[in-house]
Amino acid sequence: MKTVAELLRQRQHPLRTIEPQRSVFEALQVLADHEVGALLVMTGQRLVGIVSERDYTRKVALQGRSSRDTTVADIMTRQVTVVSPSTRTRACMALMRDQKIRHLPVVEGEQVVGMLSIRDILDDIIADHETTIAQLENYIQS
Repeated sequence: MKTVAELLRQRQHPLRTIEPQRSVFEALQVLADHEVGALLVMTGQRLVGIVSERDYTRKVALQGRSSRDTTVADIMTRQVTVVSPSTRTRACMALMRDQKIRHLPVVEGEQVVGMLSIRDILDDIIADHETTIAQLENYIQS
């Protein structure tokens, strides 16, 4: 299994962020434009929350609120679960499973250095399993 730092080096996706005072409608536009499921909510360089499609569905659409009149701060998750660059991908998967979340910001000190989705983690785990299977097949055939 790789570390989060190794995984981020392979991916090289820019951080997608939004400010807490922006409207949920603006957040939805950013999500759609970049085809991502969550945005880091930042005040300057400081992580203050995370907002996802799930937040929109549960806290705006299902409650009959207006996405244009609701701010990101009103619906964002403030207690953000984060990992460090040295965290292993298997530990990330366990954390996502236990917390029932799909996105993990990666923080080094006070600085956000990336964000992982459950797809990133699954892709790494699958690649690791495929490598193991290939090695075992090679061993058996030798």
